[in-house]
Amino acid sequence: MNAKKMGRAWLTMCRSLSNQYIGFFILAVLLFWLKTYIAYLAEFNLGISNSMQELLLLINPISSAVFFLGLALLAKDARFYRWIIIINFILSFILYANIVYYRFFSDFITLPTLTQTKNFGDLGGSIWELLKWYDVFYFLDTAILAALVISKRVPLPQVQAGRFKKSIVFASAILMFSVNLALAEADRPQLLTRTFDRNYIVKYLGVYNYLIYDAFQSMKSSTQRAFANKSDITTVLNHVQATYAKPNPKYFGVAKGKNVIYIHLESLQNFIINYKLDGEEVTPFLNSLTRDPNTFYFDNFFHQTGQGKTSDAEFMLENSLYGLPQGAVFTTKGQNTYHAAPAILHQYGYTSAVFHGNYKTFWNRDEIYKSFGFDHFFDASYYDMNDEDVLNYGLKDKPFFRESIPLLETLKEPFYVKFITLSNHFPYPISEEDATIPPATTGDGSVDRYFQTARYLDEAVKEFFDYLKKSGLYDRSVIILYGDHYGISENHNKAMAQILGKEITPYEHAQLQRVPLFIHVPGVKGGVIHEFGGQIDLLPTLLHLLGIDTKNYVHFGTDLLSPDHQEIIPFRNGDFVTPTVTAVNGKYYDTKTGEPLKETPEIKRLEQIVRTKLDLSDKVVYGDLLRFYTPKGFKPVDPSKYDYNNREDEEGSAH
Repeated sequence: MNAKKMGRAWLTMCRSLSNQYIGFFILAVLLFWLKTYIAYLAEFNLGISNSMQELLLLINPISSAVFFLGLALLAKDARFYRWIIIINFILSFILYANIVYYRFFSDFITLPTLTQTKNFGDLGGSIWELLKWYDVFYFLDTAILAALVISKRVPLPQVQAGRFKKSIVFASAILMFSVNLALAEADRPQLLTRTFDRNYIVKYLGVYNYLIYDAFQSMKSSTQRAFANKSDITTVLNHVQATYAKPNPKYFGVAKGKNVIYIHLESLQNFIINYKLDGEEVTPFLNSLTRDPNTFYFDNFFHQTGQGKTSDAEFMLENSLYGLPQGAVFTTKGQNTYHAAPAILHQYGYTSAVFHGNYKTFWNRDEIYKSFGFDHFFDASYYDMNDEDVLNYGLKDKPFFRESIPLLETLKEPFYVKFITLSNHFPYPISEEDATIPPATTGDGSVDRYFQTARYLDEAVKEFFDYLKKSGLYDRSVIILYGDHYGISENHNKAMAQILGKEITPYEHAQLQRVPLFIHVPGVKGGVIHEFGGQIDLLPTLLHLLGIDTKNYVHFGTDLLSPDHQEIIPFRNGDFVTPTVTAVNGKYYDTKTGEPLKETPEIKRLEQIVRTKLDLSDKVVYGDLLRFYTPKGFKPVDPSKYDYNNREDEEGSAH
C-alpha cells in the first residue's frame, strides 16, 4: 500500500471513529497512548530488563489517558470536543516538558523543580541544544483531533453521556490502573514506599500517574516541618553519633588556622583526569596535581547530587546533609536553620566568601547563603560582565579568576572561600580563540566539545594557582578542588562508548559518576588515595584537618582520612556503590569486575544503611530539625545580619 492510500485509510478510520462521540473519545485515547509509548521508547532510558517491564511500559499510559480524557465527559454538548482537545494538549505539554528536561538532566520534572524556573532564563543556548525538529510529533495527535473538530466534513454528534456511561469510563480507568499497579508490585515489591528513583515510577506506572505520585509526595514533605518537634532530632543524633568516624591522629589539626580555598570544577568527571585525546593530555595541570607531594588525590570519589545538581553539591559540601529526593534544597528550604561550614568556622575567626560569575538569585544563593552564614557573596555584579567574556551560564573562567583576585585580597585571613567555575557546562560552547585542543570526533557535539571546555577550565585553574603560589597563599591555605556532578549524561552513552572504548552499561554508568577530588595541605605528604567516598564526606574531612572535632554536629558523611570512614556511597535515588558492590536499578554488580551478583544478606544490610541515611537526612531538611538542636560552642546564624548587595554597583546605578 502506497503512502497516499495509507493516508486515506487513516483519515477514513479517524472519521469513522469520530462519527460517534464515544468513538471520538476512543480515538483520542488511542492516539495519546500511541504517542506516549513511542516517547517512552525514543526519549527515556528506563532500564527495561524483562518481559513484564516491557508489558507495563506498553499498558501504563492507557489508564491515565482514559481517566484524564474522560474528564471531558463532564462537559455538555459541543464543549466535550473542546475539552478533549484542551486536556490532550495539556497532557502533551506535560509529556514534552519531561522529554526536554530529561534530555538535559536524565530525570523527570517534580513539582519542587518548578520553583527553580527563575534559573531557566539563564540556560541560554542549552535550551536550543535540547530541541529537535521532530518534536512536533508530540503534538500531532492534538492537531489531528483539532482538525477533525474544525473540519466541517466530519459531523460532531451530540454528546449524551449519562451517569452510567461516565461511571463506566472512570471505573475502567481505575480498574486498569489497579491491574497495572498489581503487576508492577509483583515485579517490584513496595514500589511506592521503598524507592527514591523516579525512573521506577515512570517505568511501572507511567509519566502521568507519576505526576500524581509526585504531587502527593510534595504535599507530604511540605507538611513535615509543621509536625516536627524536638524529639525527632534525637533519632538523628543517635544515628550520626553511632556512625561518627574518629579523626586520624596523623592528620587531625595539621592545617589548623590555615585558609581554606574551594575550587568548584563545573561538570568535571574523573575519567578526564590523565585522559589523552589523540595522544594529548586534556587536563595537564590537574593531572600534575595527582603527582604533587603535598596533595591528596582521591580516585574513587563520587558525586551524589540529585535534581539540585550544582546546588546539591554545594549543599553537601557545606552541611554534610544529602540533597532532597525532589527539587533542590537551595530553592525550597532556603529559610531553614543550618550548621554550615561558614558558621562553624566563624567561631574560629574565619571570614567566609563565595565568588561566582553569575547573578546572586541563580539557585536562590542570595538567600540560602545567609542561612549558611557566608559573610560575603561576590556575584556577577562585582565583575565586568562584557559580551566578550560572558558565555553560556556567565563569566568565562579565566576572566573570572583574574577579576576575583582583587576581591580575594580584601578579605581578612584566615578565610574560607569558594570559587564556582562555569565554562565547562552543557552544551559546552567555546570560541575558537579559547579552544587550545581539537574536539573529539564522536559526532555528538556536546561530548566532542567537552574536552575543549575541560582544557579551558584546566588552564584557568593553573593561572589561579600561579597567583596563589606567587602571593604566598599557596603555602598558607588548604586548597580543595572537586567536581560537582556528571558532565555527560547517559543520553550520550553512544558517544561515550567511542571515547572509552567499551559499552556504557548501567554498571559502567555508575562508575562514571566519579568526580575529581584534590586536597592540597601545605607541609603534609599526600598521594593517591583509593578510599571510596562522596561529597557528603568533605565537610568532616576538612574540619578534622583544621583540628575541629565534628562529633557534636549532625553530619551524615565521615572523614575520608579516618580509619573508621564508612565506604558506602549512597546515590540520591537509593542506588549505591561500595568497594565490593555496585547497586543500580535493583541489580547488583561486583564493583571491581562488573560481574552480576545475586542479592545476599550483606547486600540487604547495605541497602538498609543507605535507606536509613537518606531517610534521616530528609527528615532533618524537611522538618527543619536543626532549629531544635545547637551544638556546644556553636552560635546560631541570624540571616537578617547578612547583606550581599554590591554598594558600589548600586551607587553607579544611582548616578
